[in-house]
Amino acid sequence: MKKFWKNASLRLKLGLIITIIFLILGFVVYFFPHADPFPNNIRMKNKPPSMENWLGTTSQGQDIFWLLIEAIHNSLTIGFIVAAIGTVAGVLVGLISGFVGGALDRILMVVTDTFVVIPSLPVLIMMTSLMKGSSTVILLALVLAVFAWAWPARQIRSMALTMKERDFIHTAWFSGEGTLQTVVTEILPFTLTWALSNFMNATLNAIASESGLAVLGLSPGNLVSLGNMIQWARNYNAIMMSRWNWILPPIVGTIVLFVGLFMLITGYNDYMSMKRGR
Repeated sequence: MKKFWKNASLRLKLGLIITIIFLILGFVVYFFPHADPFPNNIRMKNKPPSMENWLGTTSQGQDIFWLLIEAIHNSLTIGFIVAAIGTVAGVLVGLISGFVGGALDRILMVVTDTFVVIPSLPVLIMMTSLMKGSSTVILLALVLAVFAWAWPARQIRSMALTMKERDFIHTAWFSGEGTLQTVVTEILPFTLTWALSNFMNATLNAIASESGLAVLGLSPGNLVSLGNMIQWARNYNAIMMSRWNWILPPIVGTIVLFVGLFMLITGYNDYMSMKRGR
């Protein structure tokens, strides 16, 4: 760990620190005892920040601080689920397609290319509309994951095609290893670094997609997320009323989270490039 921290760039360090802070807020502070912030009219409305309500309350009587904590938790959860499904499915499809080849490769690539070329936004709008404004974190994550695996599958297939002709793969075949064993033991380890980078990037894209749907008013209305917090503040004229303690936390939180994840992704890629160069 000391060696990693010594060799890591400032960008990677800052990205890691910001990401850890958000993880603490979303998965540690979130579990501190507190009342459910989502129900309306259970607190005094439009209260300024105080010791009781650190960021004040909304015009609906919701505690903004705990609303923000729950939004961070749900947005990160959606991002992690989408990234996990997209990365795992993409790696499996790409490895099988590239390594097995033949008719199976052509079939898998036709399906993959179909998901690559289909514009995701209209489909996501249609699917979220069918939810009729009511959904769960898991269901929304599954909807977003429909389009999260295609590009990773394409990239992993390219890696598999280049590696399958190398000498160590032929050696594995001659030693009696089957196709599945060869893929798991010989090729999969080479994809883990790429998979981690793709996981972080997919997390960022998933949170951005959900936030975009929310700002358009298409995210489930019962879901507390960073995008929905911005949408609710806009709907209730927080800007017109100069309620900056309401509108700024989700906006600043979203921007800082995106910047932190971006710095973590690019910093990690630079670190691995430097490590391979050595």
